[in-house]
Amino acid sequence: MTHRSLLLAALLATTCAATENLGIIGIDSTTIDDRFHPSKTESSSTSTVDGKKVDAAHIENLQQILQSIPGMTTELQSGDSIKIHIRGVENQRYMGEKPGVAVVIDGVPVFERTGRVNIDLDNIASIKVIKGGASYLFGDDALAGAVIITTKKGSANYSNVATEFGSFGYQKLLGETSFSNDKLNGRIQVSERKSDGYWQDSQYLTRYANGKLQYYIDDTSDITFGAEASHREKDSHGTVEGMTQALNDPKSVAGRDYARKYDVDLLKLFLTYSKDFGSGSNLLVNLYQYGDDTKFVSSPQKYDGSGAAVTDTNAYTTLNDYHQVQRGLKGEYRSEGEKVAYLLGAEARNNVYENKLSYLVDFRTRPTPPTYSAGTVTGDNKTFEKVYAPYLEVKLPLGSATTLTLNGRYDTIRLDYNDNLSTLALQKDFNVYSHRVGLTHTLNDAATLFLSRSTGFRAPSIDQLFNGTISLDTKTQNNPDLKPEYSLNYDLGIRGSVPALDNTLSYEATLFWLERKDYIMSSIGQYTAATTTNPQRYENIGGMRSKGVELSLKSDSRKTFSFDMAYTYLDASFTQYDNFYLGLGSPYLPTYTQVHYNLTGNSVPRSSPHVLNLTGNYNVTPSTLLSAELTAKSGYYADELNRLPMPGYEVINLLARHSEKWGGYSVEMFARIDNLLNKFYFNTARASNDRDYNKVFNQEDLSLTVNPGRVYTAGLSVKF
Repeated sequence: MTHRSLLLAALLATTCAATENLGIIGIDSTTIDDRFHPSKTESSSTSTVDGKKVDAAHIENLQQILQSIPGMTTELQSGDSIKIHIRGVENQRYMGEKPGVAVVIDGVPVFERTGRVNIDLDNIASIKVIKGGASYLFGDDALAGAVIITTKKGSANYSNVATEFGSFGYQKLLGETSFSNDKLNGRIQVSERKSDGYWQDSQYLTRYANGKLQYYIDDTSDITFGAEASHREKDSHGTVEGMTQALNDPKSVAGRDYARKYDVDLLKLFLTYSKDFGSGSNLLVNLYQYGDDTKFVSSPQKYDGSGAAVTDTNAYTTLNDYHQVQRGLKGEYRSEGEKVAYLLGAEARNNVYENKLSYLVDFRTRPTPPTYSAGTVTGDNKTFEKVYAPYLEVKLPLGSATTLTLNGRYDTIRLDYNDNLSTLALQKDFNVYSHRVGLTHTLNDAATLFLSRSTGFRAPSIDQLFNGTISLDTKTQNNPDLKPEYSLNYDLGIRGSVPALDNTLSYEATLFWLERKDYIMSSIGQYTAATTTNPQRYENIGGMRSKGVELSLKSDSRKTFSFDMAYTYLDASFTQYDNFYLGLGSPYLPTYTQVHYNLTGNSVPRSSPHVLNLTGNYNVTPSTLLSAELTAKSGYYADELNRLPMPGYEVINLLARHSEKWGGYSVEMFARIDNLLNKFYFNTARASNDRDYNKVFNQEDLSLTVNPGRVYTAGLSVKF
């Protein structure tokens, strides 16, 4: 507690030195809309990216933008689907688990079955990232922060068509139209992205159709309806097994992924009502529904129904059919003033998760019986999740330049599970409180200190609570007494601009300390096969700590020369990891063994201590831009045992953009080169067990995705 008290005392001690009056105190927090922008009194570390920057970058995936934000880690395998992490939280998880980050689009909490997020890159108005525990606003899974995305709305009357093409058969087609008048503004957009992919069987196709209509009821109120439908087809991402294959077969021609042929349909609908009452008071109400229908195949077929070996790499045994519907209603009332400002919010969610598994073919797992029959349904269940949560934010001035921010949220969560193949019914309730305490102190017109303590949580899933009962596996046990995971985050930072440079250089520097406690882990470690003598159950036995420094610098992009810089120093380690079992050999053979390790103190996998992103811009003319970007990451470990170090890398990207106006047409052309020097490195690297079953754990047990190397993209858009 000593270091926390010192940080608080240091900030409070500066209040006597400032003379500026805070004036009207406003609330900029919201879970619904982006019309409230971060102010000097924001006590957490935040970053905001304007949608115009996303459009101007002409990116293929969101990682290319998020890497410019300190503290962000993204896992990209192929296409434009990524998994987002903040400050190293959940970097050790790589399957379909939640990312530890709340993702909200147009006020709609988004969680896809794959644990990743798919976002229409051509429909982003803004991206706001809140770092540190953020459950005080967003509830479940905001362990390390939140990513809030607002989509575009109608503005001036215009239409736009665009096309892009690039390496590995990449193509994009887009059409949009927008209109605005005194009573309405609206926007409709359709787009398609597709690529053959660099890796074997890595082709993807994505189609989007979205629209937003805003109606101004009167001078003080409006209502907005938004809809977005997407269809995605994505095959294997080209994972290779081991360093030898990575060097000799980087495209994974000879490999087969465990899961393939993803077919995903997403539908997002929302309705937002806004009312301004004057005197700094307003109301927002948001009603939403988000649907996710995902199908894919898994478990490569080794033997057919007669026991003959199967050599067809497209043969799989299991169809996975998942349906999710997330519905919610939330409202926020805010009021501002010179003595106090506050936000009152309430949210209700009603989510349904349906899982169904069935066999595609007749098959055997080994040449001898038993034989499993096509059409057999092996899983059919539903989980109902209901959430009710009031939340509150209060801002109080302490003297002439210091503001105290207090947040609280209380979540009541109910989980109900029904198995359609039996009479099994399970139920569990949780009540969780989250908070934030923050201080900001205005040093002068150009600099503000901020300090915050915030929390995050994640409630256990039905599978974690009752895995033994659900799976009917004698090697797995239930643990209905699991507690929610908990994170505690401290930020101490300064943000502002440099007066000596006419305030054209802005900055934010943050020291952070994040503790994750009661981390839910398997009693035998992640992704390790259980045995009858060493069964598994989920327990609150894990802990991790992330600490470090985040720094961002941004100069005026309107100048002839400008730059953006983002740097992160991250020290992420396990504070408790007493039980890790390394499986050696095949879990299907009697010779399978498990070796116990205590990994407390080990580094969290895939968390590079040093990450730098630097972009330099040269405005050759008002209509011509040349841009160069450097991304550099230091080495990291691919495994929790810290036996498999991976090298760091540096990558340079180039962008050229030119625009012209011809009559009533605005034409923009661009060309982009990613990985200019054709560096060899890995998009992902992970390992947790003896993958090749040779009873030795080494670099041949790595699961790797090789970066495709130099990539070209070019395109043209016409606005009229």
